[in-house]
Amino acid sequence: MELLFSYGTLRSKQIQMQIFNKVLSGTPDQILGFKLKSLQIEEEFGMADYVVAVPSENLEDIIHGVVFEVSSQEMLKVDQFESNSYKRVQVKLKSGRIAWVYTENK
Repeated sequence: MELLFSYGTLRSKQIQMQIFNKVLSGTPDQILGFKLKSLQIEEEFGMADYVVAVPSENLEDIIHGVVFEVSSQEMLKVDQFESNSYKRVQVKLKSGRIAWVYTENK
């Protein structure tokens, strides 16, 4: 199983049903040394506002979110769901666990 840290859209039960065909259960956690940045993504019906995690120079910056356990196949589905404005990287969570998170694709 893979750990996936979500700070935004992937916490939505509706989105989870769309991607995984089930609702995930997760545990609260945080990533340190990251902050949220506004991001506009072109969607089917125009531009939409989202946020993206970006590394911060302040190691005390924190993003609150939820950690989900997903299979490798489910991670591939999330990769397809996320736009090319995001990239998947591994981070160490405040809990000490290592999880995947989607950050700004630069």
